[in-house]
Formats: sequence, structure tokens, C-alpha cells
Amino acid sequence: MSEAYQYLFGPVPSRRLGRSLGVDLIPFKRCTQDCVYCQLGETPCTVSERAEYVPMDAVLSELERWKASGGQADHITLAGSGEPTLHLRFDEVFKWVRERTEVRSVLLTNGSLLYLPAVRRSAALADKVKVTLSAWDEASFQQIHRPAQAITFERLVEGERAFREMYSGELSVEVFIVDGMNSQIEQCRKIAEIVRSIQPDRIDINTAVRPPAVAGVQPSSLEHLQELAALFGDRAVVTASFKQTDVSTDIVSREMLLGLIKRHPSGAKQLAQEFGVSPKELKQTLALMVSEGQLLMQDRGGETYYFCRG
Repeated sequence: MSEAYQYLFGPVPSRRLGRSLGVDLIPFKRCTQDCVYCQLGETPCTVSERAEYVPMDAVLSELERWKASGGQADHITLAGSGEPTLHLRFDEVFKWVRERTEVRSVLLTNGSLLYLPAVRRSAALADKVKVTLSAWDEASFQQIHRPAQAITFERLVEGERAFREMYSGELSVEVFIVDGMNSQIEQCRKIAEIVRSIQPDRIDINTAVRPPAVAGVQPSSLEHLQELAALFGDRAVVTASFKQTDVSTDIVSREMLLGLIKRHPSGAKQLAQEFGVSPKELKQTLALMVSEGQLLMQDRGGETYYFCRG
């Protein structure tokens, strides 16, 4: 994407979605949960009240501008800085995608508001939906996800089950493994039983590869994730590792880098792959942005990750 947008970012490469244009409807870190593993850092104050957090007319205008400029993507995805279903009009993005493009739409949600019938109806307009379920009871849910007061584990599970009953599109459940919190075999057996009751088309097993919100949160090893994935059946795949081919040959501007890093803290190698540029060239730009105070760095698993201040 060669020009700056306020609500659009990417296209971001995805192993499953190809080139995914992101749509961000929520101000930074406005979320129903404060997950210990979140790559965007801690949520200052969790919320469960739905509102028009950003003007939908402006979002749709940016989508029209992107389309008019010849923008290309394999999917258009609601994701980004917070929980997208908090936005009262998030369904209008899916309607726009269906009416104005031949691209498929995706909703990435933690699933916490699917207990609300209106949210389920809106979410069902997406071609693909991914929800999260990484706990097995209220205590583990509170420990890992630290939700807003109105959000309970029972509501989460009931909402995701009810959504599956009405939704005919592709439904995925992400299970995020945090070493020492939900990584034991017996804990995952309980999670797997609940996930199976939701009847997803796919189960993604993930872990905290990028720097997490809470210091000390550690990823599980690939070998252990593969062992845990077997508990979830043949629909489960380990998605924690990431490699992707180039998706763009455009010159990378600082605005493009900031737009992506704000929502997806990343290493130089991954960013180079995403933008189709030389890692050496990109590292020089990133180092300059760090020296000027635009970015911060943090080492994680032998790789340096870049993320935005604030």
C-alpha cells in the first residue's frame, strides 16, 4: 500500500490468507480483555461497552480510495489495535467487501462478545471467522485473559457455540498456549473437549513468539506444541512458526512501517519479507527510527523485535 491510511494497514502476509488488507476499527488497546500474551502490550482499561469508536463513514471512504487506487489483496480482515466487535457498525465492512469487491472477508475476534445476538448476526456476514479459546474454566480464563467485568468464561463458550450453530462460513478456533499457565497435557485435554463442542473447521495452536504484554510469559517449544496439537484432533495445526514470501515491491515508507508495526510488532527479517525489500536496507531505516524515538526494540528468542512507543 503506497499511501498512508488511518484505518487500513498492510497488506500483511499470512500463511493462510495470503495478502490480507487489515481494517482497524478500534483505538489502540481498547479491548474486552488484557491477555498476558498480547503482542501490543497491556490494556490500560478493559471495556465491554460497544460504540462507534472510529467513524465508519471514514473507514468506508478509505476502502473506496484503496479500491480506486488499484489496491489488491486476497482477503480483507477486521483486526488491529483492539477487539473489532466492540464497534457497533463493524458489519458494514463485510457488506462493503461483498458488494464492492470479489475479495473474501475475515473477522479476527477473541469471541468475548459473541454471547450478544447482535454481534453474532454481524459476525456471520464475514466469509471467515477466527475466535479464541485458551482456557478451561473461569479461573484459568481470568489468569490468562484478564477480561472486563462483564466478560465471563461461561459467556465466552456459550457465545462461540451459539455462533457456530448459525454460521455456515469457515470457523477457526485459536488456542494460545502460555508456558506454565495452560501448557500441561491435562489442561489441554480440558480445553480440547470444549473446543470440540464448538465444532470448528480448523484449530490453530499458537504461542507467544513475539514479545508479550507481561514480562516472564514464555512460549512453548515447537515440539511441545505439536504434542498438544495431537490432543485436538486432525483439524489442529501449529501456527506459531512464520515464514512468508514477498508480497510487495513498493518502496517502504516510514508511514507504512509504523502502520504495520503499531498493530504487529515484528522483526526486521519478517518486515523485509512482508514488504519485499532487502533486510540490510530495512535495518538501516529501522535503526534510524529507533534513534529518532519513533520505535523501540526488544530481544525475544534471539531476534530483535520493533514496536511503537505508547
